[in-house]
Amino acid sequence: MSTRFTTLHCKEVICLCDGRRLGFITDATIDLCDGSLQAIIVPGKCRHFGLLGSRDDYVIPWHCIKRIGPDIVLVDIKPEEFRVPRAKPLFPF
Repeated sequence: MSTRFTTLHCKEVICLCDGRRLGFITDATIDLCDGSLQAIIVPGKCRHFGLLGSRDDYVIPWHCIKRIGPDIVLVDIKPEEFRVPRAKPLFPF
């Protein structure tokens, strides 16, 4: 399967295991040696209207993506297993 990242960007991610909406794709990790897409990144939900930051990100490996549609991406994961803490900013102003 081949696709461009621009077609994946901003698509909604749905978990097949429980039907939960995880969010929208905002970033990806790429292997620089061969140029392959390793994982997609979906930010966690915002807390208190975004004033207190957001929760952990979901880093979903490429092999867990089951279907890419025109509006959504279906993934087969247990969301709790793919949560990664968000990096703290160096200068929190």
